[in-house]
Amino acid sequence: MKEALFYKLVDKDKGIIKCLLCPKGCLIKEGQVGFCRSRKNINNKLYSLIYSKVSSCGFDPIEKKPLYHFYPGTPVLSLGTVGCSFSCSFCQNWTISQGSIENVSVEELSPERAVQLALDNNSPGIAYTYSEPLIWYEYVLDTAIIAKKNNLKNILVTNGFINREPLLKLLPFIDAMNIDLKSFRNSFYQKYCKGSLSPVLQTIEIAKSYSHIEITNLLIPELNDREEEIKELVNWLASQGENIPLHFSRYFPCYKMNIEATPISTLYKARDIAQKKLKYVYIGNIWDEEANTTYCGNCKKILIKRTGYNIINLGLDKTGKCKYCGEQVARI
Repeated sequence: MKEALFYKLVDKDKGIIKCLLCPKGCLIKEGQVGFCRSRKNINNKLYSLIYSKVSSCGFDPIEKKPLYHFYPGTPVLSLGTVGCSFSCSFCQNWTISQGSIENVSVEELSPERAVQLALDNNSPGIAYTYSEPLIWYEYVLDTAIIAKKNNLKNILVTNGFINREPLLKLLPFIDAMNIDLKSFRNSFYQKYCKGSLSPVLQTIEIAKSYSHIEITNLLIPELNDREEEIKELVNWLASQGENIPLHFSRYFPCYKMNIEATPISTLYKARDIAQKKLKYVYIGNIWDEEANTTYCGNCKKILIKRTGYNIINLGLDKTGKCKYCGEQVARI
């Protein structure tokens, strides 16, 4: 265990701590844990139960995050822990995200060992992923600092649900993020995720000035796939920057949700809407090369073809610029 950052003792006599990491602001009594099941009140101090506890470790194509404009075609060390600040009824990684340290198998991996593992395997950096990395805050921060000193990149795959102060402390060490924007309706977040929308939007607004960011929107039939909502999401994202890549992802029944899979036509309609405002729009969870091809946002030439996680670089130079017109398309 490690003492957590961002909390305060609100009632010493009753032994109640308030966690200040995420907008839930859990009030945690002595011996109890917060919503994420990863932070525990022990003798009026808050401790992370998951520091250096790794449930999943592998070398993934960076496109799996998904990140299409950050070191494309590169395998990256990917680490995950246990727990989440949300409880999404459609979560694909629910066995670890909705688990706890008592019932999920984990191994110890210190920040120093994680960095050495990345270096030994020629990974460009470390992706904190699989479960929600922001509840792994202390470990991610410590590891990211060491990684930076070793010229490694740090990547977050996150729901973006975090308070402003801890976000600002972490961002100087983060190079890229894929932020899951689950819906543009707060009611969706409340009902299906046990969270809220506005903190996620705040994270996107802040993070874009520090890191390369890409956005994923999982489209679920009848719940968040209406044309009006898609237009609102796209218009808002375009106001943050037309170069921000957007990934519409196909939903499949999972965990507690048994709605039928997203029709392919819905995904293409969403992409058509988004392409009117955004330069880079993709469709995930389908095996369609055209839907995942990167075209230059300026000259429209084909730069990268993707078949699943296999890529063919046709037009990016070594600095991530378009070979045909010089447009900066990716970070390499």
